[in-house]
Amino acid sequence: MEQAAQLKPEPRLLADTVSGSFLECLEKADHRRSPFDHWLLTDALPEGVCEAIASLPFDPPSDAVFDGRRETNNSTRVYFTPENQEKFDVCRRVVEGFEDPPVRHEIETITGTDLSGARLRIEYCQDTDGFWLEPHTDISVKKFTMLVYLSDDPNLALAGTDIHEGPPDFKYVGSAPYGRNLGVIFIPGDNTWHAVGHNRFEGIRKSIIINYVTPDWRDTWELA
Repeated sequence: MEQAAQLKPEPRLLADTVSGSFLECLEKADHRRSPFDHWLLTDALPEGVCEAIASLPFDPPSDAVFDGRRETNNSTRVYFTPENQEKFDVCRRVVEGFEDPPVRHEIETITGTDLSGARLRIEYCQDTDGFWLEPHTDISVKKFTMLVYLSDDPNLALAGTDIHEGPPDFKYVGSAPYGRNLGVIFIPGDNTWHAVGHNRFEGIRKSIIINYVTPDWRDTWELA
């Protein structure tokens, strides 16, 4: 009990810090329970952070293969690695925010996941016209998944993550709204079917994917 009290967010946390902004966002998140627990987010990051990430000097993949799976393009994926944190202040700032003990504690409290020993993995995505993802569930070594969208381009209004029921029909249920600093959280499980592709989009679908993963994550070069 004493340890939990120590980890409880302090009122002095400011909304212009990554941890403070996210904790405030998580407290007012829209919790949806069907077809699986997920949380819709507003103002997930401090003002200006989405723009700073979207301005990072990484070009969208020019020869991406769109077959419904991200891993097909593993060689072009971008992560908030220690090297990129050293180069770009916004990468370091976001990583430090999600490594903050009160953030981990509150995620566990709100979602019920266990982040004991979990490591942080943050990917910067720039999905171009033609991109889609087939309905899938995240692998079990992911203990937490959060997407934050980075653009307010009206052409991307229908580019949010799609929520599906499971097999055999993978019925489309709805989508997380796409817009700057909006997002969605879910805890990977065998029923967390999600996708991109129910609605086509134009432009560059910029987002970050924040995962906490188990200590035995194989591709350690992806980790923060």
